[in-house]
Amino acid sequence: MTDTPTEKTNEKERSGLGLGTKILLGVIALIVIVALLAVVTLTVAVIDSQTGTSFPYSTTYRVSIPDGEPVTMGTTKIIVLTYENEAITEVDGVKEKLVVGQERVISPRYARVSALGVPLMDTDFRITLKYLGTSGNNALFDMTVQTSKQVPEMVLSKLIPSGMNAVPA
Repeated sequence: MTDTPTEKTNEKERSGLGLGTKILLGVIALIVIVALLAVVTLTVAVIDSQTGTSFPYSTTYRVSIPDGEPVTMGTTKIIVLTYENEAITEVDGVKEKLVVGQERVISPRYARVSALGVPLMDTDFRITLKYLGTSGNNALFDMTVQTSKQVPEMVLSKLIPSGMNAVPA
């Protein structure tokens, strides 16, 4: 007895996915796993930068820094103490008094972004903090991050600690 074309088609449908489809699904799964590992291992290494760099790209965030608690951005340690309409900002041990509306520019830094241990990009950046006042136990600032190269938002968010509650402004 010979199989008819309809019986052969039904037999393939019952056997599940074809070999080509299985290979394609395996390749897609591998790509997804590598992409997830790259996102999880995304790191930003920060060091001091040379002066004289231009910063044509800019992103501004509204941030809150807990009063009296240190916050670390890359290698920069920031502590803010508030009193009435003033704030004492200490950045890497250097103190400066700010009043509402006044800005403090943090010296430029260099960042190298890598994923899975492979360098993806590097940029110089500079941070400017504009003091806005207080809200509860937090000092509020508009923080502008200026970069020498265009940097994706996902990378910038790795630089800003979650304790700052950064919201794009």
